[in-house]
Amino acid sequence: MSAPARDVAPAKLNLALHVRGKLADGRHAIETVFAFCTDGDRLSAEPADAITLQVTGPFGASLEGLEDNLVLRAARALAAKANVSAGAALTLDKQLPVASGVGGGSADAAAALRLLTSLWQIDPGHAQAVAPRLGSDVPACLLSLPMRGEGAGDRLSPIDLPDLSGTPVLLVNPRVELATADVFARWDGTDRGALGSWREGRNDLQPPAITLVPAIEAVLAWLGAQPGVTFTRMSGSGATCFAFFASEESRDAAATAIPEQWWRLATFLR
Repeated sequence: MSAPARDVAPAKLNLALHVRGKLADGRHAIETVFAFCTDGDRLSAEPADAITLQVTGPFGASLEGLEDNLVLRAARALAAKANVSAGAALTLDKQLPVASGVGGGSADAAAALRLLTSLWQIDPGHAQAVAPRLGSDVPACLLSLPMRGEGAGDRLSPIDLPDLSGTPVLLVNPRVELATADVFARWDGTDRGALGSWREGRNDLQPPAITLVPAIEAVLAWLGAQPGVTFTRMSGSGATCFAFFASEESRDAAATAIPEQWWRLATFLR
C-alpha cells in the first residue's frame, strides 16, 4: 500500500493590508501583500470511495465534525468542477490556531485543491477556477508565493521579495479567536490611502481588532521590544502578530521567552 500524499498548508502573512472601501458585491476592497511561511497545517490524502475528513493536531478539536469545513468544501467543489467520481480520505493536522488571521482555513482548502489535483490526476485549471469561490484568500494560498492582492484580495499579481526569503519569523497569538467579519464591522470606513511599499504600509484592521482583543496590543509591544527584531505587524484580521528577526538565534531566544499563555510558531519566510 502506497504512502498517503502529503502537503503543507503554509501560514499566510499580510505584510500590509489597506482597506480602501466597498466593492459592488458588498465585500471590502483591499490592497495587501501576501507572504508565506515554511510551516503551517499539514494535510494528507489517500484514495477512497468517498470524500472524508479526519482532523487531528493541537487545534483539531474545534473543527472536528464540521461538515462545512473548508477542506471538505474544497474537495467537493473540485470533484464537481472536474466531474470526478472518486473519493479521498483526507487527514488534516491542525497546527495553526482557528480564526487567527494567518489563513488557516484558506490555506487548508488550497492544500486540498493541490493534493486532490495530483491524486485525481486532473487539470490544475479546475483548482484555479474553484479557489475564488471558497474565499478571498484561497487563490493566494493556492500559489503560496509572494503576491499583491487587490479587489477583495483575490485579484493577484506576483511581487518579487527576494530579500525576505529565508527570513526568521515568529508568529504569536494570544489564544483568542477573532472572526474576520467582526473586525471588518469595526473598521471606521476611512480610506487612508493606497498601498505602496509594504514596509511603509499599515494594517487597517489592526485598530478595530485591538478594540475587540486588547491583548493584540500587548503582543505587538512585546515583540517590538525583543532583541534582533526588524519588523512587527498584525496579520490579516488578527489576532496573530508576527515579527521578523535579524537572525535565527534572536528569533529562537524570543520564542523561548514568550509568555506561556500565548501560542507561538518559530518559522521562516518561504
